[in-house]
Amino acid sequence: MGEITVSAKTLDDAITEALIQLGITSDMLEYDVIEKGSSGFLGIGSKQAVIRAWRKKTEVKEETLEDLKEEIQETISEVKLDEKPAKKQKKNESRESKELADVEEATIAACEKFLYDVLAAMGMGDVKVNSCVDEDGALSIEMNGKNMGILIGKRGQTLDSLQYLTNRVANKMQDGYVRVKLDTEDYRRRRKETLENLAKNVAYKVKRTKKAVSLEPMNPYERRIIHSALQSDKYVSTHSEGEEPYRRVVVTLSRNK
Repeated sequence: MGEITVSAKTLDDAITEALIQLGITSDMLEYDVIEKGSSGFLGIGSKQAVIRAWRKKTEVKEETLEDLKEEIQETISEVKLDEKPAKKQKKNESRESKELADVEEATIAACEKFLYDVLAAMGMGDVKVNSCVDEDGALSIEMNGKNMGILIGKRGQTLDSLQYLTNRVANKMQDGYVRVKLDTEDYRRRRKETLENLAKNVAYKVKRTKKAVSLEPMNPYERRIIHSALQSDKYVSTHSEGEEPYRRVVVTLSRNK
């Protein structure tokens, strides 16, 4: 969907409606205000707010998930690690719930070297990598430099792919489960706040219109943010539909309301 024109009672309502119609979050929205809207006098002469909205175009080249994986896999082959056969996990087992092992210095060094090798291969040799073990016991890695939007990618897909592969490197280095959290420009926190705000806006629309709303496809982590943001709202319920990578959250009115 390209450019759309949306009208609503207030400017905030028009922006929310545009987000839903375009299937994007607020950090991806650009719009022009055509009419600010007014309540009139005692409701007489009121005007609706009108905006023209469209999806923001990224200014940097975005790597596709497949292209990035192919490029990084070439770098992985240069990392001298013994391949350990991956154990099959039970379907309902979540790695997030596993007890974390103490992160060893050799593991940190291997992850940093891996990232520096990948960044150099991508022509981003000036990016700095800083690591620490956070309060949860996970290896938290922050990347800082110019044009970091390339490493974030569309809806964080590139960052997620790089995080997944860095996790693989970490868990080949030592016994026990190591969790790697990869971030840049505070993207994880900003994205979480954006999704929580979107969830609340969508819930408001569902309660007002009594119609279900289907959100854009999201990865499992982002879907959990939406579910969690609305779990305490007794007037709406959420569930996921579709197959990966197109699985999405659907917000509906609770049946008992």
